[in-house]
Amino acid sequence: EGHAITVFGIGTHLVTCQAQPALGCVYKLVEINGIPRMKLSQDLEKVLIPGQKVAYRVYGESGCPLLDLMVGKDQDVDKLPKVGERYLCRHPFIGQKRVAVVPAKLELLHNLVFDKKNGVVIEEPGLNAAKK
Repeated sequence: EGHAITVFGIGTHLVTCQAQPALGCVYKLVEINGIPRMKLSQDLEKVLIPGQKVAYRVYGESGCPLLDLMVGKDQDVDKLPKVGERYLCRHPFIGQKRVAVVPAKLELLHNLVFDKKNGVVIEEPGLNAAKK
């Protein structure tokens, strides 16, 4: 009596039994009600940068991808990468690791498909488009 659920856990063995195959993927909570959240871990690779992000694939002059770039969703428009302009990319956890690139092409990697308030927000592709 008087207790409340304050944590919600998701994991492979919470939804499947060990004898059954499971989908090998990970998703992480980055924000609740507009407030950024961060996962802490002793494994540096598992630490989560808080807040919603936008991911871009940056291509060079040869047409080959150079790197994937992650920026904050609400980052100042003037600070976003632009085709033909030099952009300094930094590793999120290793300060000495950085590279300057001049994107020949930028590809947005994620598209909003479902929104809590509006439901489905994209047109469903036709069968031929979905096969591509």
